[in-house]
Amino acid sequence: MMKKVLAISGSTRSQSTNLNYIKAIGELSADIFSIEIFERLLDIPAFNPDDDGDDPPAVVTDFRNQLRNADGILICTPEYAMGVPGSLKNAIDWTVSSMEFSHKPVALITASLSGLKGHAALLETLHVIEAKITADTGLIISFAKTKISADCTITDEAVSAAVKKLIEAFSLLMQEEQVTSN
Repeated sequence: MMKKVLAISGSTRSQSTNLNYIKAIGELSADIFSIEIFERLLDIPAFNPDDDGDDPPAVVTDFRNQLRNADGILICTPEYAMGVPGSLKNAIDWTVSSMEFSHKPVALITASLSGLKGHAALLETLHVIEAKITADTGLIISFAKTKISADCTITDEAVSAAVKKLIEAFSLLMQEEQVTSN
């Protein structure tokens, strides 16, 4: 059975480089898993623990349900001011108490100018919330905009090879998690 992956772009731009990478991965992995893109990142309100009770905002409930129903989560994000984009971090904050990321296979790509510090910061957050991520399911693509075309084709051979390696590792991680949870 085909695995279902929920993809989240940390960029809120409609024509973002990160969204292009998600679409490229969707093409490269079409025979391995299906990707559904979460498109409501901007709709998630600022996290407030007072609102995180029995009846959270509907968009938060929807986000949590999509995370729960996915076999794995793909995050492709830029680095903003050497850190994680606020809208992405905010969405993740809404999952801390409900634990959708706990033991969920995650692939993290930081596609930015540099990406080193933002990637490290997001890895820390993902580890704290118990996401299942390995060195092989994480990737930094520096100077990302110059390595993918507008039609979502990865143009850099080294990046293409690294993305294919990540897809393979992510697929294995999802298979391992399925065996462990059964």
